Amino acid sequence: MSGAFILAWMVLLLPLVSTVLISCFTLKNDKLSARISIGAVLAGFAMSLLIFLSAREAGESNITWISIGNFQATLGVKLDQLSALMLLIVTGVGSLIHWYSQGYMKGDRSYSRYFACLSLFTFSMLGIVLASNFMQMFIFWELVGVSSYLLIGFWYERPAAADASKKAFLTNRIGDFGFILGIIMVWAATGSLNFAELKGVFEANPEILGATAGIVGVLLFCGAVGKSAQFPLHVWLPDAMEGPTPVSALIHAATMVAAGVFMLCRIFFLLSPDALQVIAWTGGITALMAAVIALQQNDIKRILAYSTLSQLGYMVMAVGVHAPGAAMFHLTTHAFFKAMLFLGAGSVIHALHHEQDIWKMGGLKEKMPATYKTFLIGTLALCGVPPLSGFFSKDGILAAAADFSHHGNVFLFAIGVLAAVLTTLYMARLVLVAFHGKHRSEAADHSHESPSVMTGPLWILVIPTLFAGFLPIEAAVNHVAGLHHAGGHTQAPLAMAFSVLALLFGGSVAWSLYSKAESDPIANRLHGLSTALKNRLYFDEIFNGLIYVTHEAVSKLAEWVDRILLSSFIVKGLSNVVDVFGRGLRLFQTGSIHTYAFLFVVGIALVMFFVMGGVL
Repeated sequence: MSGAFILAWMVLLLPLVSTVLISCFTLKNDKLSARISIGAVLAGFAMSLLIFLSAREAGESNITWISIGNFQATLGVKLDQLSALMLLIVTGVGSLIHWYSQGYMKGDRSYSRYFACLSLFTFSMLGIVLASNFMQMFIFWELVGVSSYLLIGFWYERPAAADASKKAFLTNRIGDFGFILGIIMVWAATGSLNFAELKGVFEANPEILGATAGIVGVLLFCGAVGKSAQFPLHVWLPDAMEGPTPVSALIHAATMVAAGVFMLCRIFFLLSPDALQVIAWTGGITALMAAVIALQQNDIKRILAYSTLSQLGYMVMAVGVHAPGAAMFHLTTHAFFKAMLFLGAGSVIHALHHEQDIWKMGGLKEKMPATYKTFLIGTLALCGVPPLSGFFSKDGILAAAADFSHHGNVFLFAIGVLAAVLTTLYMARLVLVAFHGKHRSEAADHSHESPSVMTGPLWILVIPTLFAGFLPIEAAVNHVAGLHHAGGHTQAPLAMAFSVLALLFGGSVAWSLYSKAESDPIANRLHGLSTALKNRLYFDEIFNGLIYVTHEAVSKLAEWVDRILLSSFIVKGLSNVVDVFGRGLRLFQTGSIHTYAFLFVVGIALVMFFVMGGVL
């Protein structure tokens, strides 16, 4: 085993060791628990950096876990440019979020438990990144679900947090059911679950899945629909804001939602053209829908949550138009500036004593200069202002969608441009309302800058936000995916032109509407539309109605069958027959010698009657 693989195993196992140590030995020592958790992820980042610098060719290290006949399950680590990149993102962004958490969670009575769960979450995501086969990936896929359940519902005494954690867990199980069906179908057709072996099989025989190729691809995509919160399973992600803000940053930037996009890039060779069409349109619809809903959200974290949904839609759409490199490029840049935005939001919430309504903020630009400056840089990157990283990565996706001679689509390109306009509009609204103007509440008036333990990570994240756009990530990932055509570079000028126009138009509209607004002009002028958007287009109500006419109806039918048919008719019916028969027999067991003598005589008389009558 080479040094890179030894380092990879250590990167994977260190957060698990941290979880065990904190859970078993240091729960009552908050400072030591934090140091163990932060030390584990920092050491992982240092080793990930060494792996990234040394990873040139793909390879893997496996150990046999289960061997039954021809079936063999292994646990291993797979190293290539894709996994090395994700290791850096998870451990790098994770390190800063761990560090930031010291200040944000200070004084919480479950401080040590928080860091134990954070380490478990990191371990679970690293397991997905390094997985060499579908079985291992699915195990860690479910561990990510468990970890998110624990962290979203961290403040479980709050009903909203408990409900949000259950919603996230159950919604993801729907997507995971399709995912595991797809995995089973791949194994049934090929006899292997190892990614390297599967890639070789598909290169030798691209038609091995036959007519089921599209179905298999869509089923595998179901896993990403759940984890990366794509339409229609997007409903869990906005409610996940009930967890601590650093958890939101980790989920939205480097772990859970990134898992779905990473998985699609890892198995890109498995996805048929039909499946990719479904993936592209699902991503496009999600990007536009989430951007529209974000326009009328007032909770600062919920705005950022719908922003994540929209950007994830961009990434998934990129995979669908045969540009996984562009998807991973945007995932990388997005991880940095979205982590910065969420941590900036956490700084604001911390300073305003957990006030999250942007219309109860205002004037924070002077009160919190470090938070404002870093938040503004993150906003500009998200909106795609050149030369920040978001400009290059988003343009890569738009260029792929505009490459009509290959796999682009004019309607998907239009959706991408419109979503870019809306992104600028709702993010400019957030900044203008929350940070500019006058103070709209006493909490805003008495706010102050957060401590350096919270602002430090914000300034560090500024560096990759400014310069990550110049990294050759797209070409490296496309090479891993086996694509020689990088997807859309010939259309980069067209994409750039529309991107800049979208930025200018969205920014000008936002300035005209919100630069001096005391209340939301859209809500005042378009009350019906505003109400629908504030209620998230009533998706939760629609799903509740669907559950009532499906799940509730089936459960009532099952209850009727159990209570009436099985219990009353079959089980109790048979028992009643036996009971009646037994009661009849008890009439002959009176204990009276006169009764027994009478019955004896009657019996003899009946026997004589039958014998003399010729019956016997």
